[in-house]
Order: sequence, then structure tokens, then C-alpha cells
Amino acid sequence: MYICMHFVPYMKYVVSYSTHHQHFIDIEIIIPVSGDRTTVQSAAWRPGRYELGNFTKNVRKWSAFDESGKALDFCKLNKDTWVVETKGVRDLHVKYSYYAADLNAGSTFVDDKQLYMNPVNCCMYVPELMGQPLQLEILLPEHYRIATAMKKGQTKQEGKLYRHVLHAVNFEELGDSPLIASATLKHNAFVMDGIEFNLWIQGECKPDWAKMINDFFIFINDMVLMMKGSPIKEYHFLFHILPYKYHHGVEHLASTVIVMGPSYNLMKDELYNDFLGISCHELFHSWNIKTIRPVEMHPYDYTKENYSRLGYVYEGITTYYGDYLLFRSGVFSEFEYIKAIQREVQKHFDNYGRFNLSVADSSFDTWLDGYVAGIPYRKVSIYTEGSIIAFITDMFIRKHTNNKNSLDDVMRLLYHEYALKGKGYSEADFKKLVEEVSGTSYDDIFNNYINKPADFEKPFREALGHIGMMLHTSPAKRNCERYWGMKVQDDKVLQKVTAVAPGSPAELAGICPNDEIALINGHQLKGNFHDWCTYYGDDEVRLSIISDQIRREVHIASIPGKEFFPLYHMTKTRSANLEQQAAYRLWCNREY
Repeated sequence: MYICMHFVPYMKYVVSYSTHHQHFIDIEIIIPVSGDRTTVQSAAWRPGRYELGNFTKNVRKWSAFDESGKALDFCKLNKDTWVVETKGVRDLHVKYSYYAADLNAGSTFVDDKQLYMNPVNCCMYVPELMGQPLQLEILLPEHYRIATAMKKGQTKQEGKLYRHVLHAVNFEELGDSPLIASATLKHNAFVMDGIEFNLWIQGECKPDWAKMINDFFIFINDMVLMMKGSPIKEYHFLFHILPYKYHHGVEHLASTVIVMGPSYNLMKDELYNDFLGISCHELFHSWNIKTIRPVEMHPYDYTKENYSRLGYVYEGITTYYGDYLLFRSGVFSEFEYIKAIQREVQKHFDNYGRFNLSVADSSFDTWLDGYVAGIPYRKVSIYTEGSIIAFITDMFIRKHTNNKNSLDDVMRLLYHEYALKGKGYSEADFKKLVEEVSGTSYDDIFNNYINKPADFEKPFREALGHIGMMLHTSPAKRNCERYWGMKVQDDKVLQKVTAVAPGSPAELAGICPNDEIALINGHQLKGNFHDWCTYYGDDEVRLSIISDQIRREVHIASIPGKEFFPLYHMTKTRSANLEQQAAYRLWCNREY
């Protein structure tokens, strides 16, 4: 029987690299042709980060050939779309190099120790073939293993390299399946209720596998029980552990990439708790955003922005459950959980953008500047404000149902009645589900706190009260924050203003974010600004400020009776009644 070795019934990608120190990988795409012209598209963004990535800025030497190696004519339609003349062509071969020099949870990177790929960055596609099976072949050095959620095929030696074959059912699975290929991967796994969970670690560290697997098993079990089912039968945690401080995670349906550091602190309490928190958060995304999706992202459109006002659901609720599931499952202590939620509460009250843009409008605008500070106090965070709204909503439902129902029920309904039935949900759908589960109107929270710029103090205090907890404030520990209303990053090189409270002495003195403070009362500063502030207390002082390389002098003094940037704390109340104690126990599975 004769088999034609040239005809390709599906798209195939071949990835290789020869000069890892230059951080380029070479990609060849072999495409079965069905028309006189073939459109080749690059994704403009990646799910999990709601901003344009413009990945083609990393592409060079883009070219097209037929199956015999003859160059084909092509033109570029826009920043990430090519059209190739393919009349009479059987197989289109597209070749290009991709610059892979960024190591974060959503990028692509190559060096002498690993190849790390997020295919959505660098693997282009043909729009009409997006639903067809794909094959990814990677040429790697000997002893390299691959960590990925994609199905693995055969491995074949070719000279000094090995060709590893991976399969994806369609482009969405390929784009949603990052991989780490390395000879130094650490691996462990466990099975829970028929689901295999793999832990892959790349980088210098000494994992305590027994502790890690025990903690992961506990919170994952709680999550699966809560959702009454799982969208996957196999899941891969891909961890990059770096020798310096880092914190970043990106969700995928059957995997996540998490970048943490520093290596030597991985198993120490603070970093290990962050490690657990981000792992729980990203796994919950397997349901919430990868399976449960807003109508605007059902399906994803990789070519342009997918605007949605529902970031408080897909990121906010996920942030809430990321720490809450660890607490109620027993992995986190009460102290550890309160510390985590207080961080979000503090961020909310420190951000005066809450009076300018609602969390729903901020969600819509993530495509502008969702991951950087942006101009002062323009917006809020779908993670921070969204997580607080989630807590408020959870308590709202519990209060109105005598603790019989909760936000868990809303998430289960979104999963079983929308996601599993192939439907996206709208703002109206989310509101309707909360009202069905709570048995009462959600108008106040929905209209006045989700869709209107607002301070969350009133509903947050009420939510805490349902479980016998209180919100307290205390003065800011740093005098420049307390008396002058400005936050300053103080190090040995510069003292940079990072935030200024509206109406504060700092604002009245004309101080702005990004100003640098050089002198205080004539004293040169070398990482001791806060020490001098403590010394002067609330006295009037003279500051030498540098703005855009121009030095100026300002006088600043406290305003009698006014303080800024207070600290927020949560505690149990000593006078909690039996109903509050019972509500607390039902919420977190702990005695009050």
C-alpha cells in the first residue's frame, strides 16, 4: 500500500531551536489547503489576561512555501493576519521565528535548561480549521520530559535530538495547553475521585511532597464536592520556581502555570501559603471562566477584545474562593485566612478609584489598563473589589436563607445549568440566580455597589456581622501616610511617592505619584525617609521634590483632626449571639 508522505489531513506544527541563548524558537506550520487563498491568523490576546498581547511583535522571518519548497506570494492584512496565495497548492508551509525571552505565567521562553511554551502566543492558526485536530511536534535534547495537559504521542530519535509528538483536539485546546520541556523537571501526582492531578516543578527548590500533596488533596476535594463534578479528568499544575521574588499565575482548563519565588522560601509559611492560595485560585478557574463563561466569551474571539462587565464574577469570585476554600477545608488557619482577606480589604480602602469607576465598569476597561496602576484613582480591581463583593453576596444569601443556601449554590447553577449546557451567562443571568438562591431582591448590591462607584464599608460591615465579626480601623503606622496622606516607597536609591490621598496635605502641597523625595528639612535621604518622618511626627517639614528631573521645594504639615490611609482589621466580636456563632460554623466548618 502506498502512503503519500506529503499530504497532511490536519494542521501540524513543528517547533525547534538551535541557538537558545538568542531566545528564538523556529516554528513551521503545515496546513492542508482547500482554496486559492489561505488566511493565517495569530491570536491578539490570550484568555486569562484581558488585554491585547499583540504577539506578532515577537515574530520575524515570516515566509510561506508549497509542499515542494517553492516560495508563495502573500500579503499582510493587519497586524496579525496574513493571506497566502495557495492556488494549486496541496500543503502550505508557513515558517517564522518567535522571540521567547520572557519567563512569566503566560509567556514563551527558551534557554539552555528548558523550552516553555504557551502555544496561544506563538502558534498561528487558520480560522476555518480551528475546530480540527492538530499535531504539535517538538525537537528536544536527550532526557527532556514534557509537562503538559495535551495528549502525548510517540517520541522518535533524530540524530542528537528527539522528536516529541503532542495532540490537541482543536486550536482552543492547543492554545490552552502550555508546556514545559526540560531534563530537570520534578514530578509527583495523585488521584482523587478518578481525577489525576499532576504537580510539575521546574527550578531550584526542595519541595516537601508529602505536605504539598496532602494540602492539595484537601482543598481540591472540597472544591470538587462543592461543584458536584469536574470539567476534566486530568489536571496539571506547572510550577516555575524562581530564585527571586515573583508571583504570577494563569489558568487553563486542564492545567495552570504558576511562577513563584524565591526558591529558598517555597516551603516557608508566608510564601507557601501564597503558593497554596494561587494554586487554589487557578484550579477554581477550571470551572469559573474556562467552563463557566460570560456570553461575551462564549466562544473566545482571539482576534480582538472580548469586553465583559462580569470580571467581578470570573475573577472576583475566584479570588474569594481561592482563600476561602483553603480556610473552610482546614488547610488555612483562621489567622491565615483573615490575613489574606484583610489584604484585599486594605487595597479597597486605599484606592480612591472606588469613587470614580464601578467594579463592573472597571471590568469592561481591563482591556485599557487592567494590569497596571494607570492614572491615579481611575478604576478599581476586578480581583480585589470582586472578591469583597463575592463575600458580601455569600453573606447576603446565607442571611436571607437562614444559612441554608450560599454562593456555592450560585456557582453550581452556573456550572450545571449554563456551562454544561453549552450556554454563556449574562449580567441579568447572574443577578437572577442570586435572587433565586437567596429568595429576595439583589437590587441594592447589584445597582449600588457592583454597577455604581461606591465605598464597600457599609455592606461589608453588615456581611461580617452575619458571622459575628467586626471591622476595625487603626492609624497608619507610617507618619507620612497618617498625617500627610502619601505613600512612599523607601529604598537606598530613591524615595518614590506611590499614592496621594485626595484632600490630603500632600495633595495640597502639590505632591503627585511618581515624585521623588530627595531631602527632608535639608537632610539627604538614603533609605531613611520613614525614620525621619517618625522623628518629625506631625510637624511641618520642608521637602525637596524631584518631578521630571526638576527639583522644587514644598512645605507640608498635618491637618488638625484629619488622618489618612487607616489600617483595617477583622476580628470576632465578643458579644456574638448564638445565631451568629451558628452562621460562622456553617460558613467555615469551624467552631466560633
